[in-house]
Amino acid sequence: MMEIKLSCCHFHFLCYLLAASLVFSHAHNHGNPANEIVDIINKNRTDQKLPHLNDSPGLGCMALQYIELCKGNCTGNNVVNCKPSEDDFTEVFAPNCGVELPTFGTITGHVIGCQKKYVEPSIAFSQVLVKDKSSLSILKNKSHTEVGVGLVGVHKGPFFWCVLFSNGQTNSTFVLENRGEGIKQKTGCYSGSSAPCSGAQKSGFAPSSIFSMSYVLILLFTFL
Repeated sequence: MMEIKLSCCHFHFLCYLLAASLVFSHAHNHGNPANEIVDIINKNRTDQKLPHLNDSPGLGCMALQYIELCKGNCTGNNVVNCKPSEDDFTEVFAPNCGVELPTFGTITGHVIGCQKKYVEPSIAFSQVLVKDKSSLSILKNKSHTEVGVGLVGVHKGPFFWCVLFSNGQTNSTFVLENRGEGIKQKTGCYSGSSAPCSGAQKSGFAPSSIFSMSYVLILLFTFL
């Protein structure tokens, strides 16, 4: 009788672990990689003893608009062959995001890149965005005070990443109307937003999650 009770306890415990693995996998694949890029940028800047950048949702949304306009322009060597005009920022990107035009600040730099397949934020940072001296110089610019990141992908790729920098004041430049509540995000994601990515990440389970679930299932059948 004791063995049966022990097996039942193991069974319920392992079922709980399996459910936890599934939840983790769901959260992992439906998070916001744009926020992770901002964290990586700030870590690299602080390592270089440069000021921490404020994560601006207004800039992030505009970065998403930037690459939305450039979709379909990824060259064979992963270069985005697309240069929106300055007017696009004030006449297209800002209105689409609901940025209050009186708060529109100065864009002090931008980095953009594309990749045929989705890659994790750390790899996107080093291999897609900051892959040469020019982009590294932009990242280390001391005049930056704010940053925003956008990510969007088309079906099965390519995936586009964009980082916008500004020297604006925290919470006073690139301010979103109603704090961005009116934005209907249909594709991609941008930093500073609590909304998960939509169609921007590779679907399926992460390899680590698959391994965890397999291990739990093996244990489960061992105790049955």
